[in-house]
Amino acid sequence: MARVKGGVTARRRHNKILALAKGYKHGRKNIFRLAKQAILKAGSFAYRDRKVKKRTFRASWIVTLNAAARQNGMSYSELMHGLNKANITLNRRALSELATDHPEAFQTVIDQVKQATK
Repeated sequence: MARVKGGVTARRRHNKILALAKGYKHGRKNIFRLAKQAILKAGSFAYRDRKVKKRTFRASWIVTLNAAARQNGMSYSELMHGLNKANITLNRRALSELATDHPEAFQTVIDQVKQATK
């Protein structure tokens, strides 16, 4: 049986990895071993940060709500407690958008919260 050399297959495999590493600095863009390490590391960071992004957004919505609530004389925790008591089921993202883009609508929510907590 004839010997099969893997040159073509190896070159294609290498080129796939090097294409993914396009734009990297120094040897990470054109040395296969370094490019492979860089791609694996980048992939693990990307996977992790897709989860972290959700946490970051939630934290920014909470900061916005806290600031908006304090302008109306209450804290974030009082706002959330009042929302639960008033049976208002808006999530933090929607409330944050109301507070920044539609302050008059947010003010009506605040008024309902204040009535529910009295």
